[in-house]
Parts: sequence; C-alpha cells; structure tokens
Amino acid sequence: MKSAALLGGVGALGLTAAGCLAYGILIEQHDFRLREIRVPVLPQGHQPFTILHLSDFHLLPTHVKKIEWVRQLATLQPDFVINTGDNLSSADGLDALATMVEPFRGIPGVYVFGSNDIHAPRPINPLKYLFTSSRNPTLFKANPETKTHLPTRDIAEILDGVGWVFVEQVRHQVTLGDTAVEVRGCGDAHWNIDHYDRVMGPTDAELLIGVTHAPYSWVLNQMVDDGAGIMFTGHTHGGQVCLPGGRALTTNCDLPPGRAKGLSLHNHGDSSAWLHVSAGLGTSPKAPYRFFCRPEATLLTVSSATYDQTERPSHD
Repeated sequence: MKSAALLGGVGALGLTAAGCLAYGILIEQHDFRLREIRVPVLPQGHQPFTILHLSDFHLLPTHVKKIEWVRQLATLQPDFVINTGDNLSSADGLDALATMVEPFRGIPGVYVFGSNDIHAPRPINPLKYLFTSSRNPTLFKANPETKTHLPTRDIAEILDGVGWVFVEQVRHQVTLGDTAVEVRGCGDAHWNIDHYDRVMGPTDAELLIGVTHAPYSWVLNQMVDDGAGIMFTGHTHGGQVCLPGGRALTTNCDLPPGRAKGLSLHNHGDSSAWLHVSAGLGTSPKAPYRFFCRPEATLLTVSSATYDQTERPSHD
C-alpha cells in the first residue's frame, strides 16, 4: 500500500511538472504584455514624454505572434524608443527583425547590443545560473569554430534604417518634450565589452539617460556618478523562471533577484538614479520557457515631480 501511494505521489508530481513545463513553453512565453509606469525624474515644470523600452527579442522567423505584437506597439506613438539588445537568436531572423521594426520608422530611438547580436546562443547547463553571476570573459577568446557569428552589421543597418542611433560608447543629444536629453551607452558588461570609461564624465543636458544591455553594478555605479537620472537595461529576462508572484531566482548578473525586472532606485555613494530592467520579449531557443514571468515591453511616462529616494514604484 505504501509503495502504491508513493508511486502515485511520484506520478502526480511528474504530471504536475510536465503540465508546468508545457504551460511555460506553449502559453506563457507567448503571452506578451505591455507595462505602463511613470518615472518622476524631470526638472519641475517640464513637459512629460514617453519612452518605449524594448529588449531581448531573441528573434526567429517562426515568432509570428511576437513580430505582430511588437509592430502594434508603434501605434502608441512613443516619443522615444530604447532597445537594449539581444535582437536575434539566428541569422534567419534578420528579415523578421526588419518587418517587426518597420512601423517605428520616423520614431526616434537608440539601441545597444547584447551578446546575441554578435554570436548565436549555445547550449548551456541552466543550473549554472543558480550558482554564478559572473560575466564570461572568454567569449571573444574561444575557438572560432565553437561560435556561430550573427550578422551584427546587418542588424545595425536595420535599426539605423528606422532612425535609431547606436549609442555604445557614444553621447547622443536629443530634445524630448522641452527637455535637453543626453543618452549615452556602452557595450555588454556580461562579456567584458562595456568600455563606459570612453564616454564617462559630466553632462550639460537637463537629463542624462544611461543605456546598456546587462545591469552590472560597476557600470550602473559609473552612470550614477555621472549624474544619470534613469538607466535602461535588459539581459535578465526578469529571471525567466520565477516563483509564484514573480520572484526571480536569479538575474544572470550581480543585480539582486528582487530587482530582476521593473523600476527601482540604484544607489551608489550619496547619489541615486532610477533603473529600469526589462524582462524582455523572448528567450534563448535553447531554453524556450517562461514561468511566472511573462514577456514584456514597457511604456514609461517620464515626468517632473519631487525626486523622493524612498519611493518604490510598483512593477505592475
């Protein structure tokens, strides 16, 4: 009797696990949502403006629903778009990327790259993410035969073609509403190509926006030191597989799990800046699964308000 009960329990557990796996693969990873939040960062009296944050498409030509969903976001008519990288999973996704971003032509924006704009993802043991947050310094030293190169220049041509500006190691000036904004970015810190020191320093703009793919603290700290008002990153996938309520188990960087997605304050020394981490819209094709962490884009309304360092906005 005990053996039968044990076998029944194991069987039920197995069915539950299989059901959760099927849900994550077949339903949740395709259940896109738009989050809308407000960021009180502008000087008092300045006109608000909107920023659409897109990240981590990990696009394949078969992602028809994702392509159409992102195309529809252009009807929001944001004032600015920020794309924080990892656009492709395969070179086959180039035409899909061009189709997806075409409706944004004429809407100003910027972009940086993640590693999956340079090399295609490779199989990896997912358990490693639970036990390490270190970046990988070996990507650009590995045997070229072990890496599949992505058409990085073609990705850039597509994004440049809709009017977005590549801001890795670049200071880009733009006026949004009635605010003089400087956007500066850097490469992917997860792969030792951040190089923020090439653009660091004070700004004359009324708002400084920092952009990078992976939210590692040493990059964020430098941006805060330079007076950034808000920073945009992706990379974490919001944890991708989370506990009920959306609590991430890992971030794949040195950001704590409680800040794997959404808006928070990043403190360094006596200074702070808002940090927005996108949970992204895709997954690696090697792990096409999300659980309690729906794929997302975010529309942020940037406005003036008293900057209260004790405020912790909702992720919803």
